[in-house]
Amino acid sequence: MIGSCFVLRAIKPEQGKQSTLFSLLDRRRAREMEIARRSSAPLLLLLLLAFLYSLLLQRPVFAARKAFSRLSSPTRASKDRIFLVLCLLPSEDESLTQAYVVYLGEHSHGSGSASSWEASKRATESHYELLGSVLEDKEKVQDAIFYSYTHNINGFAAYLEEQVALKISEYPGVVSVFPNRGYKLHTTRSWEFLGLERDGRVPKQSLWRKARFGEDTIIANLDSGVWPEAQSFKDDGLGPIPSKWKGICQNDFDESFSCNRKLIGARYFNKGYEALVGPLNATFKTPRDYDGHGTHTLSTAAGGFVPSANIFGYGNGTAKGGSPRARVAAYKVCWPPVNGSECFDADILAAFDAAIRDGIDVISVSLGGDPVDYFQDGLAIGSFHAVKKGITVVSSAGNSGPNLATVSNLSPWMFTVGASTMDRQFPSVIVFDDKRIKGESLSPKGLPGKRLYPLISSAEAKLVNASARQARLCYLGSLDPAKVKGKIVVCLRGITARVEKGEEVHQAGGIGMVLANDVDNGNEIVADAHVLPATHITYSDGLTLFSYLGSTKSPLGYITRPKTKLGAKPAPFMAAFSSKGPNTITPEILKPDVTAPGVSVLAAYSGAVGPTGLVFDGRRVAFNAESGTSMSCPHISGVAGLLKTLHPDWSPAAIKSAIMTTARTRDNLKEPMLNSSFNKATPLGYGSGHVRPNHAMDPGLVYDMTTTDYLDFLCSLGYTTAQLAMFNGEPYACPSAPLHIRDLNYPSITIPDLQSSTKVARVVKNVGPPGTYVVRVVEPRGVSVTVSPASLTFEKVGEEKRFEVTAGIKEGKTDGGGYVFGGLIWSDGKHYVRSPLVVKCSSGSWKP
Repeated sequence: MIGSCFVLRAIKPEQGKQSTLFSLLDRRRAREMEIARRSSAPLLLLLLLAFLYSLLLQRPVFAARKAFSRLSSPTRASKDRIFLVLCLLPSEDESLTQAYVVYLGEHSHGSGSASSWEASKRATESHYELLGSVLEDKEKVQDAIFYSYTHNINGFAAYLEEQVALKISEYPGVVSVFPNRGYKLHTTRSWEFLGLERDGRVPKQSLWRKARFGEDTIIANLDSGVWPEAQSFKDDGLGPIPSKWKGICQNDFDESFSCNRKLIGARYFNKGYEALVGPLNATFKTPRDYDGHGTHTLSTAAGGFVPSANIFGYGNGTAKGGSPRARVAAYKVCWPPVNGSECFDADILAAFDAAIRDGIDVISVSLGGDPVDYFQDGLAIGSFHAVKKGITVVSSAGNSGPNLATVSNLSPWMFTVGASTMDRQFPSVIVFDDKRIKGESLSPKGLPGKRLYPLISSAEAKLVNASARQARLCYLGSLDPAKVKGKIVVCLRGITARVEKGEEVHQAGGIGMVLANDVDNGNEIVADAHVLPATHITYSDGLTLFSYLGSTKSPLGYITRPKTKLGAKPAPFMAAFSSKGPNTITPEILKPDVTAPGVSVLAAYSGAVGPTGLVFDGRRVAFNAESGTSMSCPHISGVAGLLKTLHPDWSPAAIKSAIMTTARTRDNLKEPMLNSSFNKATPLGYGSGHVRPNHAMDPGLVYDMTTTDYLDFLCSLGYTTAQLAMFNGEPYACPSAPLHIRDLNYPSITIPDLQSSTKVARVVKNVGPPGTYVVRVVEPRGVSVTVSPASLTFEKVGEEKRFEVTAGIKEGKTDGGGYVFGGLIWSDGKHYVRSPLVVKCSSGSWKP
């Protein structure tokens, strides 16, 4: 038995509505307004009723999560709404049972002449037999298992007591047993910025033209589903669905959902989520996207051409994805959040298992969690099996920057993407004291008239019972309407959603908002669809504005309506939110791998939710501007789709290498890329650099890898031959001389513990014409680097050559134990095959 959750909304009687029991979908919106509020009579009554209800169910403990639309206060009685999410937790006897994933490695039940149905049935029976041998009760086994993975991934998900899970983990043939862990969900201009088009035309040498716009490659995403009515998924001009497609359009509970020759398939996976929240109603039995995230990411990767796409008139142009003529499929694994997580291991593995069987070419995964051991990570496990079948898996790096060691999705077989800006802005100026500070916004409305309005710092507008910190950050219910009415309020960025701060100002009677960055966010500003006239300014500009507010008794200002501006410089620079390395699981593998546009990306959106994604937003848009590594990830997925079309024989590792080794590290001013504070960025932020699709189609050389390379890598981490044979689904033996982790044939080179002299080996494969490549070295500060041999000659396509890099510490020139950066560039005069060289001079490996 598990706990259950529900949402209550209490509404003032004068509004003419009764108290309503909401579906779990409302928690997606309610969580955006989750804050601590002062108690009120309606709240106490609801808590008392919930407590009595839990007693009746003999469940004496419950957790209440409060999410309010407005604070109950004498000044706002007419707007008083209270949201409660009440979770009834299991009793002591029940609380020992939770959802686990039992992972058995590669699926091998289909050998011989058995049909796929028979093989799947046999695999399912083996799972029940395994659990039955522990529980010794067939009825309990039937109740316990809620997923059997039977296509490529072998295993099952079940409700287990901790002791049972531990016992199963000791059985022969079991690779790992781990809890059903949760994960978080992490355009009209970006493709021109990346060089695929120029002034609305597609040049002859564009990868788009060469790869036929990704024609008939199948790209999928694991996300929050898809809005099938979006114009980006129309099938005009597309031929029959590729014969390799084996998937379905799962609309058994949602007859309004349909697929076509563009959106060729959709599925939903909710049993892992249901294991946490309790029984789900029919609104959860559909791949339809009620969030917007999945529709946005899938259309970014492979949406078709849609003219006149814009949001409130801004960014107008033809929207398209990276592979606009590819076919797409949606695998819905993300749902309204529970304890901060929306997507769970059991569902993610089921989706990977289905996608591999369905015939997908590229899987885009804009979600992630805290790094864990690879065999305890559903994303790492699922992506390994996909990559083994020749499927490129692209993932987001995470939005926990700018701190170091925050990057997620760390396995070397995954392609991990950071986020950076592009050269489009939506400028909106705050005018005050004869100064003009440029910010950004997508506010659909401007201030009435052209007169100046009173300005006030949110800290000065604090409501009596709110803390100073809450007021500075413009928490919901923190501002005093008597102080705010008719004024432009200056709020500080942080903690709560940027657009939620504007809602607080709006509800308190403010006429506009200026959002100023804190020091961590530096110069990164984001254009949001605010609910009132607003602009977002940098940290340094915020200091100027706050100084003015503190220097005059009657500050005045004006916010101009946003415009669309192209050609902004410098661009790209790294987004402050983009998670950074080093890799905390395997420091020898640099993550993220590359960066791509992830700020103010315009793409298709769900018709079920407003552009802010918050409960108070009743607006609906066909396209929305979103920011995050969730947006940069599908840019790389789209490029990978093009390369798969152009080079169908390339492995996922070759596609990754081509993108990484041709990436750039300079901006459109031809200066080194910067971070959001306008300091020089490093490979810990951008990996190999910013993607250049047209260069990636002809990289010259690639660092290729096979399944064996990844298995040898896992051997070097201490996994046994027996474990890896199960993981691989066929016999495998670790090398007699273990591979050094740093010798994995990765396109980047990282030495996290250089003590004296260290050698690193690599192998490059020729994928271009015959020629001789000569190496050029950019030494990291304080490190000597030599390469042997210094030149490589290739006579045919597919030929491979090995080289060694020797790194040593220059006497008296170490950098105090910090990371230093350089690079290797192999060139034949036409191709430039670049690898970042990342070194930490230390007596021990880096630890966060």
